[in-house]
Amino acid sequence: MNLVYKMLHVLCYALSRLPFSVLYALSDCNYFVVYYLLRYRRKTVWQNLTSSFPEKDKRELKKIQHGFYHFLCDYFVETLKMLSITKEEMLQHIEFHGLDVVEQCFDEGQTCAGILGHYCNWEYLATTNIAFKRHPEGITPLIYHPISNKILDQLFLDMRQSLGGVCIPKNEILRKLITYRREKRMTLTGYISDQSPKWQNIHLWIDFLGHDTPVFTGGEKIMRKMNDAVFYLRLQRPSRGHYIVNFELITREPASMPENEITKIFFKRLEQDIRRDPRYYLWSHKRWKRTHEEFDRRFKVVDGKVMPRDTENDS
Repeated sequence: MNLVYKMLHVLCYALSRLPFSVLYALSDCNYFVVYYLLRYRRKTVWQNLTSSFPEKDKRELKKIQHGFYHFLCDYFVETLKMLSITKEEMLQHIEFHGLDVVEQCFDEGQTCAGILGHYCNWEYLATTNIAFKRHPEGITPLIYHPISNKILDQLFLDMRQSLGGVCIPKNEILRKLITYRREKRMTLTGYISDQSPKWQNIHLWIDFLGHDTPVFTGGEKIMRKMNDAVFYLRLQRPSRGHYIVNFELITREPASMPENEITKIFFKRLEQDIRRDPRYYLWSHKRWKRTHEEFDRRFKVVDGKVMPRDTENDS
């Protein structure tokens, strides 16, 4: 594995040294391969789009679909570029608005949490720490789900951590944040919170893009436990290769809010962003593969825990 990884890393690093103009030309070529030849998850993308926007006609949906695949190919070359990009170069491609409020929380000794979805290039949020002014020592822990392919997993870790981001497996995040707290280190923890939870982790269903959607609530529970100031991260892509991130404060007292309210606010704002420009959402995932009806048929909730049903005793 080490030899294969080193060879892949050298190749990817060499490609990442190419200027953005060349990388985007490669992205345009990849688009035709991914969309027309490989037909990568075309059925899944189309099903997600048609069920999320029943009011749109086929022509408009096709335009969104093509726009999504163009962006997906851009996403890969932009992320690859992170292997070699400098701090100065990165700041030419991403603007951070509202970080002064984050640093104000740091000034007062309060750690922060940023909640975001798979919208625009979420990987670039791993570089947020480079924009800290009064707290350059601040840490941006990123919760991630390890990729089963260890070579690809290590490659993505290298890209995400290239400018100081710290990737932490989701099962270790609370322990790590408590350690940072004891060390009196200021953290802005990133939670990508629109993934599909496993059956046993479903504790909340919400209306999202016209679907009855199971959602994660674990991130909100950690924010409450850590008493983080919570921000919604609104991403925009005004032009190719340029992003704007707005840090919108939701609350500085998460424990004072009703249970699951932060999660509901997040999905409401994320849906607003998606409807504003659907091209930049990750439509290639089967986000609605689990239904409420199947959940009720197979599981029950006992003392807040999801348990498999004993069909004989429960009938």
